[in-house]
Amino acid sequence: MVVPHTHDQAVAAAHRLAERLEPGAAQRDRDGAAVIPHDALADLDASGLLAITVPASDGGPGLGPRTLAEVARVLAAADPAIAQVPQGHYLMIDILAVHGTPQARKRLYGDVLAGRRLGNGLAERGGKHAQDLKTRIAGGRLDGVKYYTTGALTSAWIAVSALDEGDRLVLAFVPRDADGVTVDTDWDMVGQRATISGTATFTQVTVDPQLVIAYASAFSVPQQLGARAQLVHAAIEVGIAGAALRDTRDYLRTKARPSSEAVRAGAAAATDDPHVRHRYGRLASRVRAAEALLDSAARTLDEIGLVPADAEAAARGSLAVAAAKAFGSEIAVEAGSELFALCGTSSAAAKYDLDRHWRNARTHSVHDPVDWKYAHIAAFELAGILPPNHGQL
Repeated sequence: MVVPHTHDQAVAAAHRLAERLEPGAAQRDRDGAAVIPHDALADLDASGLLAITVPASDGGPGLGPRTLAEVARVLAAADPAIAQVPQGHYLMIDILAVHGTPQARKRLYGDVLAGRRLGNGLAERGGKHAQDLKTRIAGGRLDGVKYYTTGALTSAWIAVSALDEGDRLVLAFVPRDADGVTVDTDWDMVGQRATISGTATFTQVTVDPQLVIAYASAFSVPQQLGARAQLVHAAIEVGIAGAALRDTRDYLRTKARPSSEAVRAGAAAATDDPHVRHRYGRLASRVRAAEALLDSAARTLDEIGLVPADAEAAARGSLAVAAAKAFGSEIAVEAGSELFALCGTSSAAAKYDLDRHWRNARTHSVHDPVDWKYAHIAAFELAGILPPNHGQL
């Protein structure tokens, strides 16, 4: 395994991996949780891309958001489910960089540099709000149940948020194969099926105190952890939009027939239909705009750095990513739907599985509400109101 050390090397590695992922994307979508995509995940783990954001001071390339966003977008255009698997992995690398102890960084980064993946166990159900956690660490043991644990099933480590005996928010890294850890395949969604983001149960799992991070401190100062995590989500949406546009173009060129109205108007092929050209041109422009907005947000985060100077800098990064995520989410859903309006009834045949673009976009885009992103952008632009949490959405 070779870890890319420059932006160009990382993007080239992403394209190579995408070439391996794309041919099997439709079948992995059909299989869902019934077939764990071991081969695709093995290719991901062996690509060297898991280590691109490990800080240079810890032996990694230290590549930044612009590289990460482009890598995620390229992979998502091939298979957004596989592209989402390391989203939490990259977040954990950032958290370790800012809040990890030297011992934790040495041990976990060493594994990452060797191609081992970090999964996540953050979300819970049933509480009054997302941070109303029931998972606890007491007496050096972890107990709790987590949901939407993307990447955890096949990871080497799982990062689990919990409350300690003093009710303080912590993040504990536990081995995936530790006694008391169970990750289920009860993932049954209309899209992003191959992520297999099932339920993880932790029962009296022994916790190494050197691998427990005071996670609450991440929310007490201006930071870019959330913005960088959201950047990967935005890149996945933009990648889905690009994939839908690509498949629309290919279908129009090779399979679609002109409608009777278009033939009467003189069109010899579906691509001659002036209305098809208009709608395709409009969609292509909007996808390109989403790609440009993503790149702009990534460059903003590159400029600000992982630890911003103040809340205004944090807000600038957060709002740039919010715009890219909100717009990218809308365009991904739109592109997945417009595909059928442009290509016609035959494109909806199950054998093509082209509906996966819309299903993937619709499932992933509701990860968090885009309306609040637009609201925070407007509050800042119109009234100078910074986003909450020290400028961090």
